[in-house]
Amino acid sequence: MTRPTPEPIDPQRLPELAKAVLAADRFPYLATIDGDQPPVRPVSPVKTDGFTVYVANLRMYHKTVEIAANPHVELCYLDDKHDQVRITGVAEAVTERSVLQEIWDSNPLLRQYLGSLDNPTLIVYRVRPTQVRFMREWALDYHDVPL
Repeated sequence: MTRPTPEPIDPQRLPELAKAVLAADRFPYLATIDGDQPPVRPVSPVKTDGFTVYVANLRMYHKTVEIAANPHVELCYLDDKHDQVRITGVAEAVTERSVLQEIWDSNPLLRQYLGSLDNPTLIVYRVRPTQVRFMREWALDYHDVPL
């Protein structure tokens, strides 16, 4: 069996190609660290600004403890062509009221489920990228995307 040959990638287009994968995948996977085990779960970002991704969470979820103990995380996005983007970064709790308000105002599901932006169970994480990598399906070769 031969492996398909991926189409060549113009390095100038890497940010555009990577952002298209982010836009196509509504539920990327988030990996955290829990002791010596890396739990992975789908998440639904509530805001994306370039390659900075915001993820809402409830404080009672175990990933809250995991991120508090080690904020290094990775998000993995996959589109319908199996192109992949991996965002390696550091998660931090968002405290800026204006950012939280913008996310709240643009997300009816948060408003319906939590009732108030001041609901103490809500925590929003900002994942600041330290590395972004793009891979075409079957290429098995990652390309660093400039930040």
